[in-house]
Amino acid sequence: MSASPASRRAISPEAGVSRVSQLDFPDSPLSKAFRQPLLLGLFVPLQAGGWSASTLERGTSWHFDYNKCVTLEAERQGFDLAFGLAQWLGKGGYHGLTQHHGISLDSFVAGNALAAVTSRIIIISSIHILYGPWHPLHLAKFGSTIDHIAEGRWGINVVTGHREREHRRFGKAQIEHDLRYAMSDEFVEILQRLWTQDEEITLQGGHWELEGAYVGVRPKYGRPIVVNATGSAAGIDFAARHSDIVFTTSPGGYEIARAVETLPALTRQIKDRAQDYGRTIKTLINPTIICRETEAEAIAYRDAIADHADVEAVANFGAEPSDAHAWRGHRRTDRAVGGNVQVVGSPEQVVDQLLQLKAAGVDGIQISFYDFEPELAFFGERVIPLLKEAGLRA
Repeated sequence: MSASPASRRAISPEAGVSRVSQLDFPDSPLSKAFRQPLLLGLFVPLQAGGWSASTLERGTSWHFDYNKCVTLEAERQGFDLAFGLAQWLGKGGYHGLTQHHGISLDSFVAGNALAAVTSRIIIISSIHILYGPWHPLHLAKFGSTIDHIAEGRWGINVVTGHREREHRRFGKAQIEHDLRYAMSDEFVEILQRLWTQDEEITLQGGHWELEGAYVGVRPKYGRPIVVNATGSAAGIDFAARHSDIVFTTSPGGYEIARAVETLPALTRQIKDRAQDYGRTIKTLINPTIICRETEAEAIAYRDAIADHADVEAVANFGAEPSDAHAWRGHRRTDRAVGGNVQVVGSPEQVVDQLLQLKAAGVDGIQISFYDFEPELAFFGERVIPLLKEAGLRA
């Protein structure tokens, strides 16, 4: 870089506080979604095996046409969000009979394509911003381009990378947990400046440098939506400073009763921290929903999924080295069914459990299903009308 030290400016500590978001625009996609009593999202199955390491027969597929089909159906039903997982696994994924997650579409690229074929639903792309060659200027321009295509219906799920082996696949040692969030804080602050400042930016930060950087295509509503997933103090502070939505897990594990006992303290902590920065933030959790006409049918289906567990894939997933805080306390065996929490029962029971999650401070659900296409259709037909009756959807 040719700029002299005098022409460079480090990012000040207070600069991390976001002053611009889609919530500043009443007609933005995010403002409209936030008016819903309970956000509805679909966790699209971009990876082989979806969210469940089971061999029970189903039609769920990682192929783009399948993901396009279920995303368009979610949009038709009035869902607010759709996004998928970002992964960098080795050959065979978590292995086992299903080669679980052995094939996966890239969330960033697939999200771009979904943004172009949808008209209302918000698309969130998960991106490991600290892997490989990413620079804030790259993502600022790419993000503005997608925002232009989607007319403001796009956002980034900021992933710092908790899997040791994923870092090594890029030829790097794993970055210490809290340092990852410090680096991400600087990265996103630079993004926000590139998306909003009218002048070229030259600076030397702690981790990235820019000289005469500028992005001419501006996001339609200030900046794209920012999401992150976390359960740690450093991650919560990052979310409070930057994110519109924070994706969290149940500290009590998968069972709904324990989830609603343990979530209130966590959701309150997240929202209180955001208030410290003068911001409003929503919490999101990922339930696997297993719904049938009767409780007995739903339980039998859940048990069949669990009985067909891909034992090797489940074990390998649980054994993967990670320093993630959010998954602590979760049982490996529940990976066969999937989800941060499991919502099982008749349509009426599912709505009752979602009411409990709402009372525990959860503002939205990012749903995964075992067999996405038929189960999403059933959800739209039998559950959404009851959600409206219960005041969870407008």
